[in-house]
Amino acid sequence: MRNTEPRYSNGLPLPSSSGIRGLASLSSANLSVTPTDTPKPKQDKSKLVFGHTFTDHMLAVEWTAQEGWAPPQITKYQNLSLDPATCVFHYGFECFEGMKAYKDAAGKVRLFRPDMNAARLSRSGLRIALPDFDQGELIKLIGEYTKVEQDWIPEGKGFSLYLRPTLIGTQKTLGIGPVGSALLFVIASPVGPYYPRGFKAISLWATSDQVRAWKGGFGDAKLGANYAPCVTAQTRVAALGYEQNLWLNGPEHYVGEVGTSNLFVAWVNEAGEKELITAPLDGTILPGVTRDSILALARERLPEFKVTEQLFTMPEVVKASQEGRLLEMFGAGTAVVCAPVKRVHYNGSDIDVPLQDGKEAGPIAEKMVNWITGIQYGEEDGHPWSVVVS
Repeated sequence: MRNTEPRYSNGLPLPSSSGIRGLASLSSANLSVTPTDTPKPKQDKSKLVFGHTFTDHMLAVEWTAQEGWAPPQITKYQNLSLDPATCVFHYGFECFEGMKAYKDAAGKVRLFRPDMNAARLSRSGLRIALPDFDQGELIKLIGEYTKVEQDWIPEGKGFSLYLRPTLIGTQKTLGIGPVGSALLFVIASPVGPYYPRGFKAISLWATSDQVRAWKGGFGDAKLGANYAPCVTAQTRVAALGYEQNLWLNGPEHYVGEVGTSNLFVAWVNEAGEKELITAPLDGTILPGVTRDSILALARERLPEFKVTEQLFTMPEVVKASQEGRLLEMFGAGTAVVCAPVKRVHYNGSDIDVPLQDGKEAGPIAEKMVNWITGIQYGEEDGHPWSVVVS
């Protein structure tokens, strides 16, 4: 009988938690909660700095190749104890997610499209031979964790609790291969508005001497290995007076991501149509939750625009600018929602990107931020993207 067990290309079986190999599945029914006995003082929300303040507790679940997923635990926030030979330190067995919990005007706690984060974490983990898990159970666990930490969610629109689910390989070995043990954990950090005093458009430096991702690589997975190599390029362009770099791919200079975010361009295309365009999910682009949300909302609420996912080049952007067809450009991601762009440096000169008169944003970016945050904070009653957990 043919073996239908999921396997890597080298023939080894995929790590699994779905019972295929008789291992214990990830289960929220087995969750235990041990409250901290040393709660931290809450910081003034006006002084929050992204990713610097952490809540009282963490969620952690261990996995082994012999037994599968252990019972999940919510315990006090604490250091991890890992052997210096642990594989995550040597071979990059690490992936993560970025998502937020919001408190609406009625005090209800909400998550935004958590199914997309769970699915992406699963795909990212499988890309680097980490164990899979039941996505629905992870969402339940994150919901329970968020309930425990709900007092850490600052009130007010623009404030939220940033959640960082992380999956790492924990096997103690210098050998390279599928991991024998792993740890899934979630930590949380209260954060304030990305633009506390309104939009602030950014400038980009188009980078072609380095690449963030390539066909057949892992640019579509949310791995730590996709982020650390970006820092040198970002540091270099910052020294030149630009906030971020714009990644270009291939000799054609196909437009990729902006820093670690997806990029959108609005223009009048050469056929005379108003078009909102972004790079396709060809393996070099991270399938962002905000990206997907913008595409869906644009197709639903911007009927005057053709919405396109396809390759386009920086020379095409230059030509559109020269011919007065460039309308708007912005980055998109969980932390910022939309980051308007005011100029791009390319091949020795700056390209100015239009903004609304008296504003630091174009009209589409402004609408998207209003629409998406409205959904996140429960202002669009019953919208399926907003999941109430408490």
